[in-house]
Amino acid sequence: MEAIAKNDFTVNCSIMLTHLGLLERFAAVRDFGFEAVELWWPFENPSPDADDMNELVRALKASDVQLSGLNFFAGRPDERGVISMPNRQAELRVNLDAVTKIAEQTGCKKFNALYGRRIAESTPAEQDEIAWENLRLAADAVARIDGVIMLEPLSTEPTYPLKTAADAIAVIERVEKPNIGLLFDVYHLASNGDDVAAAIDKHIAAISHVQIADAPGRGAPGTGGLPIMDWVNTLREKGYTGLFGLEYIDTSENPFAWLDCRHL
Repeated sequence: MEAIAKNDFTVNCSIMLTHLGLLERFAAVRDFGFEAVELWWPFENPSPDADDMNELVRALKASDVQLSGLNFFAGRPDERGVISMPNRQAELRVNLDAVTKIAEQTGCKKFNALYGRRIAESTPAEQDEIAWENLRLAADAVARIDGVIMLEPLSTEPTYPLKTAADAIAVIERVEKPNIGLLFDVYHLASNGDDVAAAIDKHIAAISHVQIADAPGRGAPGTGGLPIMDWVNTLREKGYTGLFGLEYIDTSENPFAWLDCRHL
């Protein structure tokens, strides 16, 4: 297997380099030697002004970085997504239009559809039915740009129903669309007690994207106790060819020092 290099990684600019303005982070990523970035939904509403979207696209192109992944609008921070939320399909539809417009201009192909937490106003069964319908709608919307919808287990919200790789796979199988896959975030999975190595073995064919952070603490690899690079190597050996998203918290002057030490 070839050595892991910096162009094997993409930097999540929504959580990293936050001492800079969002649009300034792209150039900083390029200066650190990376070629790709990913983002949570970067606007306050699901349908931003065209000028704001164009400004984002211009900043990406001026910095010569590829937008490798983008989250859909996820509602309020405590909601963790609107995919399973009742009466939110209008927001999803206008967001799909905005997402695909950005994708057409940037070449982004991977889109994270956060499922949404459970709410008292609806039953889990009702929310799941809504989610399946919305995921099919989203998958069809991005299919015309050869896009892939991804489902991500989360550990930061107790009422978020997708906690393990198997939880997400069950939804993927229920939706039955060819362009929906698993966002495999090792920090969230390990924090929830999932067996990450076993999940790689069982679900490698469904993994569309991988994100990494150490646990506990959600810091850079090496700050916690997870065998992250072992998992990275295993994923490569088993055929994962995508990027590895750097999605951790590090406020140091060089949050990528752990990579520099590996002589990449």
